[in-house]
Amino acid sequence: MSKTVAIAGLGAIGLPLARALDAGVSGLRLVSVASRDTVKARANLAGFQSAPRIVEIPELAEADIVVEAAPAAIFERIALPALEAGRIFIPASAGALLPRMHLVRLALNTGARIIVPTGALLGLDAVRAAAEGPIDSITMETRKPPMGLIGAPYLDKHGIDVMDLTEPLLVFEGNALDAAAGFPANVNVAAALALAGIGPIRTHVRIWADPGVTRNIHTIRVEAEAARFTMTIENVPSIENPKTGRLTALSLLACLRGLVSTLKVGS
Repeated sequence: MSKTVAIAGLGAIGLPLARALDAGVSGLRLVSVASRDTVKARANLAGFQSAPRIVEIPELAEADIVVEAAPAAIFERIALPALEAGRIFIPASAGALLPRMHLVRLALNTGARIIVPTGALLGLDAVRAAAEGPIDSITMETRKPPMGLIGAPYLDKHGIDVMDLTEPLLVFEGNALDAAAGFPANVNVAAALALAGIGPIRTHVRIWADPGVTRNIHTIRVEAEAARFTMTIENVPSIENPKTGRLTALSLLACLRGLVSTLKVGS
């Protein structure tokens, strides 16, 4: 029997994911979505083979799997009903989970599961494996086109203008917890890395606004007892939302497939 899926948000991440599920993924069936703009949602769903219901956020928890692909500001409104109902909860906004670890305790009590997808990152299998032994350090350096950082709370708070840059500017250096709070739409990758490895306080993050790049570039360096490795990925920004890479929606789809696949590759 197929597992039912609900998606919160039909933007740059949620809509491509909904389209892929509607096109057909064995073992999965999209049954409902929630969107702040129901008129636009109806228009986006008009061409679907089997259009899901448009529901209020709490009703998403009627599905077996709830995917969060919405602004981080409403993260808990989506997560709570799903976790209270004992569902599988897959958050795209991994950064919003870091300061809300009480949700993990709630899932433990209700039998729910929280599965953080890799997102626009790479190598989390290697990081998770290394974390089974001692890790000395994990560092992530992110370079983004300035437009992809516009509106970040950290930039607004510190009066940092990135619009007329002629050379790269280091706009943040600190731990993953502070990075996720200051750049909630930009560095969910840092949160996923922190959760896979040595935690948000010990994970070091640098963020550059770089007018010389057209892709979102993440470089991860890990020093561990079992291995030393460096990984770099260059993600194409989404046309709809330059803060998000195109790979993110594909990662969510791969995560969902992994829940129902007979053969699953990777730890």
